[in-house]
Amino acid sequence: MAERERRLTPPRGGVFVPRVQVLSPEDVVRALTRIAHEIAERNRGLEDIVLVGLQTGGVPLAFRIGQILEEMSGGAAVPVGMLDVAFYRDDIGIRPVLPEAVTDIPRDLAGMIVVLVDDVLFTGRTIRAALNALADYGRCQAVQLAVMVDRGHRELPIRPDFVGKNLPTRFDEQVDVSLDGVVLGDVVPR
Repeated sequence: MAERERRLTPPRGGVFVPRVQVLSPEDVVRALTRIAHEIAERNRGLEDIVLVGLQTGGVPLAFRIGQILEEMSGGAAVPVGMLDVAFYRDDIGIRPVLPEAVTDIPRDLAGMIVVLVDDVLFTGRTIRAALNALADYGRCQAVQLAVMVDRGHRELPIRPDFVGKNLPTRFDEQVDVSLDGVVLGDVVPR
């Protein structure tokens, strides 16, 4: 889970307490490999594909999917970018705006198929913000969504195209995703 969420979780911050490991590092690699194959198959190749990882959790996953796609294609690199959607969120007045990192889109997105990559799909509000942000970088041919974990609780009509693991959760649980595995736990007060 992002450090930002840990700091901002009421009351006055909290600490993530892992309860159970849902996916091992090997499971994560298998899921990312499957997602990469599904991306190539659905798009009939990789010619017009750009991967865009959402800061912060989606970036390492996007780069890993990019490596897998490059290995699959025999060395043809797929462009990978990073997108911070902090200023595009609809809850700016509700919580502090904290840009996590730079946005780096490797090319004009006009006419490209953009695969947004994120670690956890929850309410769908981050993805809505990402769609708004992408419009600043050109009119995409299509936008697809790849997530490692879909935990449900959607507030917007957003559905992923590629999913590593469907993981029904309680609303108050937290999911921590990294290349080292997926962990389910709780945030408790400090």
